[in-house]
Amino acid sequence: MSNDVHVLVDGSVTCPRGFRAGAVFAGIKPAGDGKLDLGMLASDQPAAVAAMFTTNTVAAAPVVLDRQRVARGGPVSAIVFNSGNANACTGEAGVRDAERMAALAAARLGVPAEQVLVASTGVIGVPLPMDLIEAGLARLDLSPQSGHAAARAIMTTDTRPKEIAVQVDLEGTLVTLGGMAKGAGMIHPNMATMLAFLTTDAAVEPDMLRSCLRDAVRDSFNLVSIDGDTSTNDSVFLLANGLAGNAPLRRGGPGAERFEAGVRAVCTELAREIARDGEGATHLIEAVVSGARSDDDARRAARAVVASSLVKAMVYGLDPNWGRLACAVGYSGAEVDPSRLTIAIGEVTVARNGVAAPFDREAARDQLRPAEVRLSIDLGLGEGRAVAWGCDLTEGYVIENSAYTS
Repeated sequence: MSNDVHVLVDGSVTCPRGFRAGAVFAGIKPAGDGKLDLGMLASDQPAAVAAMFTTNTVAAAPVVLDRQRVARGGPVSAIVFNSGNANACTGEAGVRDAERMAALAAARLGVPAEQVLVASTGVIGVPLPMDLIEAGLARLDLSPQSGHAAARAIMTTDTRPKEIAVQVDLEGTLVTLGGMAKGAGMIHPNMATMLAFLTTDAAVEPDMLRSCLRDAVRDSFNLVSIDGDTSTNDSVFLLANGLAGNAPLRRGGPGAERFEAGVRAVCTELAREIARDGEGATHLIEAVVSGARSDDDARRAARAVVASSLVKAMVYGLDPNWGRLACAVGYSGAEVDPSRLTIAIGEVTVARNGVAAPFDREAARDQLRPAEVRLSIDLGLGEGRAVAWGCDLTEGYVIENSAYTS
């Protein structure tokens, strides 16, 4: 993480000035101690917004609605969200339910419905229980202290919330960025993760906000893979309300690079936590690809490694079968010269110039035992570099997903 970025202890999405959140248990998910399944994130001042959405052509109703509202270019006052039901594959009724959800939240805040976005996650193909949502929103209270509760309310099969806040000094003005995300399965994003909410009190020009989010997502959420499935509901939002009072940031202007580093730090940490919390996972896998012809090639290769079921099984079984790494980069679409490949498992080099290097097999197995495993591949072709994250594949993933709707 950049030295310009300071991580806040116990940080949350409501750490930036002017953001409040709230969450309740509405009964969308089965009851349980401490469960939450409905929430809202609001800005005291309408915020500029940048967003990215799933590339899956089977897009959930909230994604359809949010794309339209973000494209209009107007400010956003709130995001209302639920877990336990994706509101996907629900037809026109699903779109009407998403609109109704936004209208109910807007009425609570006294803002136009068009300034409210909607996010849902959970089971596909089931209508939203709008009676439960309406009753739940009537009980919802917002406060700056409820960011942690909001992060819990978007969880489905997640075992823990994923959240962070950082501060960056922009030419004498201290600005804060916060974030929360959810995702543990159905994660192979082509834009973001299942749900991610980012906030900042910085003032940022719209063009920079969009490009900043796009670049950060490219090197964080888009380099995560748990199971190779791209969700119907993938959405990431970045809200900037300007309450820090800085001169609006523009690309290439004073403070821009530090702000971009802050956004990247938030996205990277959330992406790592998603991979770490993969369904049934016992290891976080970090694939570092260097020596690629370009950064894009490095991204292709790194993502192929963490997405490979054989690599995932290799890590789970503590099997230093480096051929699986070579295979993954070979079909990744990156330019690869097999005679130049160097591969390491942790600190142990297992292949050099495309052939096996002398190595202690037990020492290599030991490198696969920690909860975080690094796999390094040098393509030997250029200066391109990328890092991707995934997790191992265990019996727990099969058990979780064989009974998901029952």
